[in-house]
Amino acid sequence: MQSRQNSKPYDILIVGAGLFGSVVAYRAVKAGKRVKVIDRRGHTGGNLHCVDIDGVAVHRYGPHIFHTSDTDVWQWVNSIVEFVPYINSPVAFYRGKIYNLPFNMNTFVQLWGVTTPEQAEAKIAEQRAECGIGTPQNLEQQAISLVGTDIYNTLIKGYTEKQWGRRCADLPADIIRRLPVRFTYNNNYFNDTYQGIPRGGYNAFIEKLLEGAEVELNSDFFDRREYFESLASKIVYTGEIDRYFDYRFGALEYRTLRFEDERIEKSNYQGVAVMNFTDTTPDYTRIIEHRHFDRSCTAAHTIITREYPAEWSAGSEPYYPIADSRNSALAEKYRTLAAQCSNVIFGGRLAEYRYYDMHHIVKRALEVEL
Repeated sequence: MQSRQNSKPYDILIVGAGLFGSVVAYRAVKAGKRVKVIDRRGHTGGNLHCVDIDGVAVHRYGPHIFHTSDTDVWQWVNSIVEFVPYINSPVAFYRGKIYNLPFNMNTFVQLWGVTTPEQAEAKIAEQRAECGIGTPQNLEQQAISLVGTDIYNTLIKGYTEKQWGRRCADLPADIIRRLPVRFTYNNNYFNDTYQGIPRGGYNAFIEKLLEGAEVELNSDFFDRREYFESLASKIVYTGEIDRYFDYRFGALEYRTLRFEDERIEKSNYQGVAVMNFTDTTPDYTRIIEHRHFDRSCTAAHTIITREYPAEWSAGSEPYYPIADSRNSALAEKYRTLAAQCSNVIFGGRLAEYRYYDMHHIVKRALEVEL
């Protein structure tokens, strides 16, 4: 009953109704706390938000497949709503040809005509040796040391440089260190034990998480910061960490995305949910055909979304932290400041300036001390 002695109207104010904030809200409500959630957008769920376009469920901010090998996390999300198994098997389009992803025996056969894992390994080893790379110093060297020059030039270079707006030679090696490479005929993109999408979509999942919390949309914390800070003794903040501290050390950089939808009068446009375009042209990095995420879709037409990466600027949505040396050093300064805020919990990609997958965010939110 300690929270009821709090003279403020709420025990916890959560800034951001995305995944991190929603999981914390769920836990706090279950613990009997008075919870208010605000979000500057007009919907909950952050980048997980889905919309219905002519009877097709569209992942509004890019495709999201929940994947994890953490049994506790998987069981926890399934205790909220059932996650329907879904295997992510994207393909790549390069100069009129299709290649399987992640890089596996199907890819090697398509690229080189090899017939055995031994031949594929020998081909990669030969190309790696020709480049004479010791310890990789950047993304380009890291990629070539993993998969050789053919795969790098065909399936990595153009896509990556479009995605990040920088030359691969100027990007840090660790961006691509976990690149899946298999010498089996396995097109499952993720190595994780569990993989799925919530039954009924992510909106249903987020709605369950936010039950019992007071939610206020179209409300920017910074428009009425003093007022919002007066509402609760503890704040959970999920926005940009540099903005919270009024850009004291300078602004962090992000990449953003632009989405272009198209309705096509056929039930199957590309035969796969995600097709990556790995040459420098076209400008988009991938086409998402959303109906392939949902087996229950019966529409006679389909909706596709072209995804265009861009440099972030004020007013656009920040998606991906840029983990180069300048931004990493700056982010560490802000994280040091954040650690000194005893009544504020910083969580999620933007508030920690880290690239998290969804299961990482859920795990972090489950471990937060309320």
